[in-house]
Amino acid sequence: MLAEIIWNADPILFSLGPISVRWYGLMFAIGFFLGYQIVAAMFKHEGAPERWLGILLAYLVIGTIVGARLGHVFFYEWGYYSQHPAEIFKVWQGGLASHGGTIGNIIGLLIFSWAVSKKPASWVFDKIVIPIALVGGLIRLGNLMNSEIYGGPTTLPWGFIFVRNGETLPCHPTQIYEALCYFALFALLMWMYWKRNAEERPWLITGVFFIGIFVPRFLIEYLKNVQVSSEYEMIARYGMNLGQMLSIPFILLGIGLVIYSLCRPRQHWTFPNRFAPETEEERKKR
Repeated sequence: MLAEIIWNADPILFSLGPISVRWYGLMFAIGFFLGYQIVAAMFKHEGAPERWLGILLAYLVIGTIVGARLGHVFFYEWGYYSQHPAEIFKVWQGGLASHGGTIGNIIGLLIFSWAVSKKPASWVFDKIVIPIALVGGLIRLGNLMNSEIYGGPTTLPWGFIFVRNGETLPCHPTQIYEALCYFALFALLMWMYWKRNAEERPWLITGVFFIGIFVPRFLIEYLKNVQVSSEYEMIARYGMNLGQMLSIPFILLGIGLVIYSLCRPRQHWTFPNRFAPETEEERKKR
């Protein structure tokens, strides 16, 4: 039986002169690389054009980073950033909000559906949310390496003492709790797509994703330390913090999408298992 775990990990993996490679950034990069490979396999399976992959990746990277940063700025620390607007651009100093990243992804995918694929939005949403669950788990491991976003004291045998933050008591490693939930969700969504052809029920995978991401997030928030001081008043008044309040609309959206998808007939597709050939117009654009 473990009594406690002393955690003093260096958030920097290695440095090359003035450039430092952090575990958090590495987890982000690994997530996007693996996500690209997963979506590429889905596009090939369904016969989508291969050239869409790079375009989609660009929309997602921009949507995730901009959305997550602005989510942190406006949802959590607007009082500070409104007085120091130049600090908003210093993403490398930390401060990303998953709810903002989700909103940024939604906007990016809607633009992609309208401007590039010309398909119903459900077509791309039901694919991209699968690797996003994986990326979410990897990012939480990055948070663990940064010794951030952890919980309050615990007597459980797997409590972490976050030495870098001056902690002397074992605390809930809520980063690991969330990561495990997100990895389990990723496995479930992969099974739904590849084994159950759940993509033939538009919005079903997306609905399960929203429920599977934000229900654990809502519950684990009860174990976390307060991230910004302004949340104390909110918890005293409403019994929940801002992260939980922001999770509720996504949970309700997920439930609504699941009900909607199950109430409609399944669409039977044929899967060519190859990328769509380029058209003459697309060849001219290259």
